[in-house]
Order: sequence, then C-alpha cells, then structure tokens
Amino acid sequence: MKPSQIKAYFINCFLLTLPILVWNMALANQLPEPFQPATFGFNIPWIVSIGENIFRTIIFLLAALMPLSIKSKTQQWGIALYSVGTLLYFSSWLVLMYYPNSAWSHSHAGFFAPAYTPFLWLMGIGLIGERYYFELHFRRWVFIALSIIFLVFHNLHTLIIFNRIHH
Repeated sequence: MKPSQIKAYFINCFLLTLPILVWNMALANQLPEPFQPATFGFNIPWIVSIGENIFRTIIFLLAALMPLSIKSKTQQWGIALYSVGTLLYFSSWLVLMYYPNSAWSHSHAGFFAPAYTPFLWLMGIGLIGERYYFELHFRRWVFIALSIIFLVFHNLHTLIIFNRIHH
C-alpha cells in the first residue's frame, strides 16, 4: 500500500469530531457545577450510561470509517449544517460558562442546549458521509438513526440531572 493510500484513510469524518472533543476536554472544567463529572455522572441509571456510551462510540467509529469529502450538493449542505451546529454547540457552552445564573441557563432550553445542539453537527456529518472504507455497505440513515439514539440517551441523562437540581 502506498503512503498516499494510507493517508487517504486518515482523511475521514472523524476529523470533524475533533473540534468538539478538544472543546469538551479543554473547557469542561469551566462549566457550572451541575455539568462537572462528580455531579453529571453521579447516580445515573446504568442503562442510560451504557446506552449513551455505546452509541457515542458507535457513531464516532462510523465517522472514522467515512471518507471526508465535500463534493456533492448533499455534502455541501452537510458541511454548512455541521458548521452551524458546531457554532451553536460552542455558544451553548459559553452561555452556561459566563452566565450560569441567568434565566436561560436555568431553563430547560438553556440547560439542555449542549445536549440537543449536537443534533445539528451530527446530522451534518451524516450528510457529508457518502460511503464507508473497505467496501462496507453504506446507508446514510444508519448513521443518522444511531446518532438520534445516542442523543435520546444523552438528553435523558441531562434530564435526570436537570430534574435532580431543579426539583
């Protein structure tokens, strides 16, 4: 296998998750107390934790199997959706970090924003992907459906924390 062929495997949709992962690792400790690991991860039902982690892992692995290319109109829509979704996701964190006592941060919409805004960037990745490496059978709806299942678990996790804090 030539170096250029090997390099092609590294240009995949997982690269689109790196800004999210770096953001999360760099700034998670800046979020308000309800989002800190000791609180956010405390006493979550095992089915929610396991489901969330399994589906997160699956969608990140699938992203790594999808070549990153922005050629078709669908892929162009995908990168636009990904970009808007990423900006909204980052903004949702910034509001919680800088205005933790605001009405928005204590509302359902504000508290949940980091849990539901990934829908946009994940759907963007789903539109960007058009095939898998290694001749695997590709269906865009599979990535999108698995992303939605992940988000159901992720938002359920957030709901548990919200109810614990606000009730």
